[in-house]
Amino acid sequence: MVNHTPSTKTIALEQYGIKNAKVRYQLSSDDLHDIVLDKNQGKESSTGAIAINTGEFTGRSPMDRFIVKDSITEDKVWWGNINIPFDSNKFEALYKKVTAYLSEKEVFVRDAYACADEDYKLNIRVINEYAWSNMFAHNMFLRPTDSELENFSPEWTVVNAPGFMADPAVDGTRQHNFAILDFTRKIALIGGTGYTGEIKKGIFSALNFILPVFKNTLPMHCSANVGEDGDTSIFFGLSGTGKTTLSADPNRRLIGDDEHGWTKENTVFNFEGGCYAKVIDLTSEKEPDIFKAIKRGAILENVKMDDAGVVDFADTSITQNTRVSYPIYHIDNIQKPSIGKNPKNIFFLTADAFGVLPPISKLTPGQAAYHFISGYTAKVAGTEAGITEPVTSFSACYGAPFMPLHPTKYAEMLSAKMKEAGVTVWLVNTGWTGGPYGIGSRMKLKYTRAMITAAMDGSLEEGNKGNFHTHSVFGVQQPLTCPNVPTEVLSARQTWNNDEGYYKTAYKLAQAFKDNFVKFEDNANAEILAGAPITK
Repeated sequence: MVNHTPSTKTIALEQYGIKNAKVRYQLSSDDLHDIVLDKNQGKESSTGAIAINTGEFTGRSPMDRFIVKDSITEDKVWWGNINIPFDSNKFEALYKKVTAYLSEKEVFVRDAYACADEDYKLNIRVINEYAWSNMFAHNMFLRPTDSELENFSPEWTVVNAPGFMADPAVDGTRQHNFAILDFTRKIALIGGTGYTGEIKKGIFSALNFILPVFKNTLPMHCSANVGEDGDTSIFFGLSGTGKTTLSADPNRRLIGDDEHGWTKENTVFNFEGGCYAKVIDLTSEKEPDIFKAIKRGAILENVKMDDAGVVDFADTSITQNTRVSYPIYHIDNIQKPSIGKNPKNIFFLTADAFGVLPPISKLTPGQAAYHFISGYTAKVAGTEAGITEPVTSFSACYGAPFMPLHPTKYAEMLSAKMKEAGVTVWLVNTGWTGGPYGIGSRMKLKYTRAMITAAMDGSLEEGNKGNFHTHSVFGVQQPLTCPNVPTEVLSARQTWNNDEGYYKTAYKLAQAFKDNFVKFEDNANAEILAGAPITK
């Protein structure tokens, strides 16, 4: 934990084009908390956390995320509707308008860094219009010591001005909000949106380019933990698949919640200094670690509270994307520093609402790359307007909105590291069993935990090589038995008690995988293509 004594160091911002600003540098979390209350920009919850409303935007705006197209990025970035090109001259002009807007104002400046491994450390200076945005940066980035701050030299700068509205016709944006990365100037420029996630995702996206291109290191949108024997496990999964829940294991130490790098030295390090968790329907029983972390120093976003400051986590009247950010030291069982060695198991988590994927299965390197590029889960009725039955959802590398390179680049790196480290990759279905959504039921958390534990302690495999058989549609290896899990649960087909219905649905999902993968085929090697499911 860092102390709450604000730095006595002063920072001039003229070099950034911000003139005559009242600079509030490196304020403590306590000071920022109090400023938010004094300015009436937030309220205090009954547990001491600050609660703020991010305004018009309560989530990311993917169509307003841009990358400056220049000599660094032109031939390397996978351009398209995920990585939208932005003109360098337009960026320069917009940057000057934003810095002029911040001039004469009170601004909050924080020096921090990303990447817990010293060899990959990225120093960051964050310049915020609002105190609560700067508090978010304190929570989510790694916090330098006082001695590190003395000679701190930032490599990247985040300029964050939620109150500045762009003029699309003049500025080259799609609408008034924007999040733009410039790899030549090393600036993340964010305006027109108060959603704090844009701050951390900007740096995450930059690292997803920097690490593989310049450092031969695989960036990953995943959580990770480490066991008593030093074995590291990695958990990939889209929203709602259980990534945060399953990595928070009382018998293992949490390395990090969301963003990591896997180095050429075969270590895994956290990018961040905190967690940014969804709190929809949060209870102390379901998520005790997150629930306990919501105290002074944490920031709740877009939640509803009563007059006593008690949060109604079931209330989604503002958004379903209710969030909390908190420094990682709010969690008790953490790895210090946030680095793991000896990666042994990778878990791809999917909430298969069609109920056809096995609850756990082992993948070959080719299958692992195929599923990694696919990044599958399913949306169920009620999660979005107009969805009345399960709908497939694919996000390449389990984080497509933040991946500047072509997904196959990351997948090939993952395959190579798997083979080099002897890692086992498991596909885990935390979704439905006994039929699709509406007929079957959600897989019990205690069974999923037992399967993951058995995979990690080796009891699914050791001395039990005949324990697997090949799934006839997806080609994965599914176990016949698992400690503390009823045998009938392990076969998705058997839980249906309707072979015709099961195979009809399984082939339908397999075809959806293949249809989605068409756009990646030209860049995928033969091993990856062989990882595809069988279709009729």
